[in-house]
Amino acid sequence: MPARARVTGGRGGPRRVEGGRNGAGLRVAVVVSRFNAPIGDRLLSGALRALAGHGVRRADITVARVPGAFELPLVAGRLARLARHDAVVCLGAVIRGETPHFDYVAGEAARGIARVSQETGVPVLFGVLTVDTPAQARARSGGRLGNRGADAALGAIEMATLLRALDAGSLP
Repeated sequence: MPARARVTGGRGGPRRVEGGRNGAGLRVAVVVSRFNAPIGDRLLSGALRALAGHGVRRADITVARVPGAFELPLVAGRLARLARHDAVVCLGAVIRGETPHFDYVAGEAARGIARVSQETGVPVLFGVLTVDTPAQARARSGGRLGNRGADAALGAIEMATLLRALDAGSLP
């Protein structure tokens, strides 16, 4: 079954289109930071489970590892510009310490990832935890608050299917 978006409304009301969660036929890249590797690995596991659980074939997933969150935008941009992927998911964890390093890394990772998506037109999802403590990171990477890697992967499927629908002129 192909990836589909949902179009509703019309006839006097607003038309609405949103991405679907069927990832069949999509190609997705996942870029994950090695810094704070135990957290990154949990986010990656969640993302891979979510992608597979929503129809993305394992052969259609590329995983790239980078040293830290600061390097995520560069590799995400390269992957997006290759035009081989329908979406890119960026994963990692930046945990606040005693210096302003957190602010620089988290801020630049977020800005860079957003810029790549805007410049390339490829959905690049921000699955980078920016937390105060390791406990908060564990809670958001498969703990009691879910897995933000899985959330970012599902967002990638939704965005890719939405853009496909818009590009195909699927609006009534």
